Amino acid sequence: MLVSFKEVLDIAKEKNFALPAFNVYNMETTMGIIGAAEEAKAPIIVQSYSRLFTNEEGYYVSPIVIAAAKKASVPICFHLDHGAGLTEVTRALCYGATGIMIDKSALDLEENIAETKKIVDMCAAVGVQVEGELGHVGSVNDDHMCEYTKVDEAVRFVKETGVDALAVMVGTAHGRYKQAPVLDIQRIKDIYEATGTALVLHGGSGVPDDQLTAAIDAGIRKINFGTDVCYAFLDQVFETSREFVGIDMFMKDAIKNVKEFALGKIKLLGAEGKA
Repeated sequence: MLVSFKEVLDIAKEKNFALPAFNVYNMETTMGIIGAAEEAKAPIIVQSYSRLFTNEEGYYVSPIVIAAAKKASVPICFHLDHGAGLTEVTRALCYGATGIMIDKSALDLEENIAETKKIVDMCAAVGVQVEGELGHVGSVNDDHMCEYTKVDEAVRFVKETGVDALAVMVGTAHGRYKQAPVLDIQRIKDIYEATGTALVLHGGSGVPDDQLTAAIDAGIRKINFGTDVCYAFLDQVFETSREFVGIDMFMKDAIKNVKEFALGKIKLLGAEGKA
């Protein structure tokens, strides 16, 4: 069933686990992810990166996700990931997104608050909740990490923007790590206790399992997986025999591989059986 961002967040907060948020790019990744959610009886978030809404892919992928979510027997939120601006947010809403992330974390605090608040107000008019980001979560290819999210600034950000979830910078990055990151678990706990808001961990791909579970215990309620979804899909595509000419047949093992990856993360994050 297609549900709002708030509905899945409420389940995660009530039952004390983290929602797996999987980025999808096409029909096959969508099928694998939602197939895993149904098998595990888990509420999840299916999300698409902002670039797909800057370009034309979002127009085609969104109806696939919406149809699959409505058909599913478990709660599914369709979320915009790292919304770059008004254009991407507007398109995502028009295409049926039930959750929005606006990422203005590269701006200074005052500008980030102001720009995020505009999106929160706009989305509130159509009953859609928003995730913001404070503390810029960069790429593994960046020369250095940005400063970690500060507790006092997080309190102010949540209060003045009205976001329902907050992505924080606590030691992760986007992409495939050259060496495993070390998360600041105490920082997560301090921010969660001070804000009382669902916290989000971006760059979940490649983070050691024990650190993910510790982050959940500290207050993380949504963890994003994008890079590893891509690898789960592409690794199998590259291994599949070219004797399969029918694309639907060629893609079956890739779908299965994505599903198996998603099942593992659903179980790790404690979402299994929580629908």
